[in-house]
Amino acid sequence: MAKNKEIKTNAMRILEREKIPFQHYTYECDEFVDGLQIADKLSLPYEKVFKTLVTEGNSKNYFVFVIPVAEELDLKKAARSVGEKSVAMLHVKDINAVTGYIRGGCTAIGMKKQYITRLDESAEKQETIIVSGGRIGSQIELKPEDLLKACKGEYGDLIARD
Repeated sequence: MAKNKEIKTNAMRILEREKIPFQHYTYECDEFVDGLQIADKLSLPYEKVFKTLVTEGNSKNYFVFVIPVAEELDLKKAARSVGEKSVAMLHVKDINAVTGYIRGGCTAIGMKKQYITRLDESAEKQETIIVSGGRIGSQIELKPEDLLKACKGEYGDLIARD
């Protein structure tokens, strides 16, 4: 089987360099689709698929939150988890400038800078989770602890619960 050099993203190169095992999935996609559609396309359970959200705190620092794809980020809990008064979602037009990734292909691993990152604590219940591989059409599956190791993150209580 010929190795296709082109499909490796920065995130995958970092995982390989850190000797962190991961599974890579690709899917056909020309533009941004939401994570639920991707989970459906790959026949994956929603609680295993996580999306990466980037916010700006009132300190003007950026923070990254990785939460289950079907859930909403609780901005108050998110802010509390990083010691901020408040955080707001980063505007779509700023995602590339801040992270080096584009909307729909954003992952916590290998952003332009190392931002404070929190993974929702629900990930602890999963043997593996699936996150963006660093570009549209690419997903990676790895252990939650390995994601935290790769992005120097911590668990946090991040989602709105009833």
